[in-house]
Amino acid sequence: MARFGIEEEFLLLDEDALVPLAMAAGTRERFTRLRTGGSVTAEYLTSQLETATEPVRDRADAEAQLRHLRAIVGWHAQEQHAIAAATGNPFATTRSSVISPSPHYDDVARRLGHLSRDHEVNGLHVHVEIADDEERVRALNRIRGWLPVLLALTGNSPFADGLDTAFSSWRSVLIHRLPSSWSPPRFHDLEDYRGRIRQLLDLDAIGETSSLSWAVRLSERFPTVEVRVFDAQLEPEDSVFAALLCRALLLSDDRSLHGDRLDGIDASLWTAARSGMDARIVDPTTGEAADAWVVVDRMLAAGTPALQEFGDEEFVSEHLARLRVDGTGAARQRRALETDGTRGLAALLRAGTPAPITGRDRTPTP
Repeated sequence: MARFGIEEEFLLLDEDALVPLAMAAGTRERFTRLRTGGSVTAEYLTSQLETATEPVRDRADAEAQLRHLRAIVGWHAQEQHAIAAATGNPFATTRSSVISPSPHYDDVARRLGHLSRDHEVNGLHVHVEIADDEERVRALNRIRGWLPVLLALTGNSPFADGLDTAFSSWRSVLIHRLPSSWSPPRFHDLEDYRGRIRQLLDLDAIGETSSLSWAVRLSERFPTVEVRVFDAQLEPEDSVFAALLCRALLLSDDRSLHGDRLDGIDASLWTAARSGMDARIVDPTTGEAADAWVVVDRMLAAGTPALQEFGDEEFVSEHLARLRVDGTGAARQRRALETDGTRGLAALLRAGTPAPITGRDRTPTP
């Protein structure tokens, strides 16, 4: 059974104003030394944290690790009288972001310039293990056409500057300002992939390969394809759902996709970011525009053999049924704000990273 891993990013938010909070010097360093059932690491901004599971083989292990890691970041946020928010973009901002100290982040900040002031974005990244180098490139090509519907299903950043953006994924709009973002081109082989990256480096568009912002790329550290199209997700089940879909699609050798003839992926990513599951997006099996839910059905048909092989079909089907009723993360955030204002939105965000209390020292459960 192919292994996969899940990386989640969180923003530490003031529990009342819902604006990002920078962690004090030393606080995050102490916190990120924890290494139990996955890891917690620093991210681009001092208000951000990233968690990463160890490689897992099944849904149960993935969900257990995510819940454990979210309990750790939730406990830490509670200690700061804050919320560790699993959302693609903060509700509001002070535009006073502090860059995490490191040579890599210093270079990124120099390149981004003014963009860093509101680049407070959180994503969900899914790694799927594929041993063969060339097969990883073929798998990347296969999933390109499904990127818009994957984004439509997982948009979770409807607010910015305390306002409704009218977008399902405002994070995706912010990411698109970067020089290597949204859908990568279709690659002939591994050498073509490497050549495109060398060109970006030669242009000085990126400083190193780790700065690639494509919605799917090959990992430089692991023998994996890394899917990065998703906003950070409200609940662990949302993240696991995205990961299982990625594994099924990357490992399904679907010959019905249009491949070289497929256009409109970036345009579809924009409509998916704008309208979520109400969007019209390109159907990679026909090359024509279709309603997002129609494309979901085509995607399931493509991924069902792998979902069945791994025992994931029932979970994915049930989660899709829930999405039809409850809506995406963006819809749930809007509903929470409409129902009970920022207090309701804070409660929704806090529920995604609950903080268990186990004793006087208030340390998280190991």
